[in-house]
Amino acid sequence: MVFWLIVEVIKILIVFVGLLLSAAYLTLLERKIAARIQNRMGPMEAGFHGWLQPIADGIKLFFKEDIIPAGANKFLFLLAPIIVVIPALTTFAVIPFGAPIKIMGHIVPLQITDVNVGILFVLAMTSLGIYGVVLGGWASNSKYSLLGGIRTAAQMISYEIPLVLSIVGVIMIAGDLSLAGIVSEQSHMWFVVYQPVGFMIYLIASTAEMNRVPFDLGEAEGEIVAGFHTEYSSMEFAFYFIGEYAQMVVNSAIIVTLFLGGWQGPFLPSVLWFLIKVFFVVLVYLWLRWTYPRLRYDELMDFGWKFLLPLALANIIVTGFIIILIHG
Repeated sequence: MVFWLIVEVIKILIVFVGLLLSAAYLTLLERKIAARIQNRMGPMEAGFHGWLQPIADGIKLFFKEDIIPAGANKFLFLLAPIIVVIPALTTFAVIPFGAPIKIMGHIVPLQITDVNVGILFVLAMTSLGIYGVVLGGWASNSKYSLLGGIRTAAQMISYEIPLVLSIVGVIMIAGDLSLAGIVSEQSHMWFVVYQPVGFMIYLIASTAEMNRVPFDLGEAEGEIVAGFHTEYSSMEFAFYFIGEYAQMVVNSAIIVTLFLGGWQGPFLPSVLWFLIKVFFVVLVYLWLRWTYPRLRYDELMDFGWKFLLPLALANIIVTGFIIILIHG
């Protein structure tokens, strides 16, 4: 009993600290990639080639003056950024990040917990982040923030539907809702081969869910200042950034688990394979941001409802038809 308690605490600490560190250093990676795409150098002064820049940014935000607007709902204003971070950290609890290992005669799965409806838990947790955005926009007592929050809510609801539908094909093929079971079903072939359309829909819809370019209509600096987090400063502002980048890592891990074989791969350790795949998907998210322009709001909604949703439904129908043909 004590052994398993220690093991679980260690796994939780590894995931928690790993996500926070990755969120911090993804800010540096994004600035470096943006600089390279724009033929610049990016951060170079804080540490070797700017490697201490995230630490410098964290110290700066920690000591900045914490300003709460007059007329704001103080409790909800402070609570909203925390609501954004918690679901992102919690979601990783059911994601397997490596093959089971043997410690002191015990088989230890590299997963905090294997829930038999893990995919439903993931969808439930990732949907909660919208509350932090909407509450932050409303509690700020600012028209720009409120407009940003409403925009983001409408956007996330619109793209949540094709996102959920995009993984139905994976569930149909795997016949399992457990993420560990879905990974094991990809031992011979990754599901991206069977579900390329579902993969692309999830990638696009998850980008919109994270409110990132070209779907960042909730921030839209040229129109509504900075959207839902316009009035935030200091550590509350940092929490929004941590939530965004942690969610990027989580979404990348979900894509790897559902479509790219999870931790499976030849020669290298399973954990290393998992990290390589997650890093590759993160690079795709960063590349998208610094390549494509922001959509207009009507284009955003048309694309979600008139293209992605019918395409996701068609993918389910075709997948079911093929399964019936193969298995009779």
